[in-house]
Amino acid sequence: MYNLLSGLSVIETSSFVASPTAGLYCAQMGAEVIRVDHKEGGLDYDRYMLTEAGRSLSWENLNRAKKSVALDLRSGEGRELLVELAATTGNLITNLPEKSFLSHGAVAARQPDGAPDLVSVRIMGWHDGRQAMDFTVNAASGYPLMCGPEDWDMANAPPVNQVLPAWDFITGAYCAFALLAALRHRDATGEGNEVRVPLGDVAIGTMANSGALAEMLYRGADRERLGNAIWGAFGRDFRSRDGVRFMVAALTPKQWDGLVAAFGLGDAITALEGELGVRFADGDGPRFENRHRLFDLFQDAAANADWADLSARLAAQGTTFERYRTMHEAASDPELVTNNPLFGPAPANPSGFDYPATRSFANMPGRDVGNPAPAPYLGQHTEEVLANRLGLSSGAIGTLVDRGIARLSDKE
Repeated sequence: MYNLLSGLSVIETSSFVASPTAGLYCAQMGAEVIRVDHKEGGLDYDRYMLTEAGRSLSWENLNRAKKSVALDLRSGEGRELLVELAATTGNLITNLPEKSFLSHGAVAARQPDGAPDLVSVRIMGWHDGRQAMDFTVNAASGYPLMCGPEDWDMANAPPVNQVLPAWDFITGAYCAFALLAALRHRDATGEGNEVRVPLGDVAIGTMANSGALAEMLYRGADRERLGNAIWGAFGRDFRSRDGVRFMVAALTPKQWDGLVAAFGLGDAITALEGELGVRFADGDGPRFENRHRLFDLFQDAAANADWADLSARLAAQGTTFERYRTMHEAASDPELVTNNPLFGPAPANPSGFDYPATRSFANMPGRDVGNPAPAPYLGQHTEEVLANRLGLSSGAIGTLVDRGIARLSDKE
């Protein structure tokens, strides 16, 4: 954690991935992020996979460094407490529908004198109000029908879904950015803002920003499937003599020259250039257009070398490459995890399972990044937040707990 956002407090009421990610990134930069859930846990509280103790590892990692308040959000009184917390704090991240008790207007109307104008960031499905989630907007984007082996029939082959909920994580990161942009505007003008970020717009907008939307309209058709090849450049997976599969990419002249040298293909490349009447050093175009001939040359060379020798040559030439790992291999890899300064000492996880935890992704030389903070227990900070934010006495909070409106820590 860095403390660049110390002094900023945010109320987060959310579930699943995108909205908690926005709060997580703020918390990792030092903001006080107070997640408010239903007293039995939100929709993601028991999200798979669970430990033997019944704790969700997904929830635990998306809510590190946050505080947790647990209220009966099915009751009018519990909802009123949440609205009051958001109104008093003045900063809100949520994926609850706009037409709910936590609408921007409802919260803004409850703001006390002296509170900053409300800034709310709301994650939606589609811009027109339809529901959506990562895997459904991904289906609409066209990407799953762009993936798969090159020889698949475009008309009849099945889609290939990605397993990473990438649109959720991109949306969460964008929402953290949008929140800080709105806060900067408020600091300059005193004006709050309602910010709505549709998950579907993030997906289709990212497709447009990548140039893919313009490409499809320009070509008047879909792009062909490429298997594991890189679109528009030289790159693909290969297999060494001892069965190690790895990926290489060459987007610059230096990367291309390094690959040719590491594979020992200088003479073969020269001969192929003479046959085809091209110069592969001229850029991505000739390399991509003649990729199949090049792939054959590179795979033949890879099949005659063991990975230890080939990887040493690739490294010596400064090429861009990496071997494929299973995710369990990646999680256990010293280079990626154990010796990576991104990870710090494991905090006291509510799950009781001891494993590496991430610091902020950003690296700021000269600043102390600190160690990863644990996730809270559900309701761990209910009493603290209700007292400090709403000024409730211990007796009043005790009454709320006794009546089932508020819940304290679920630590057993």
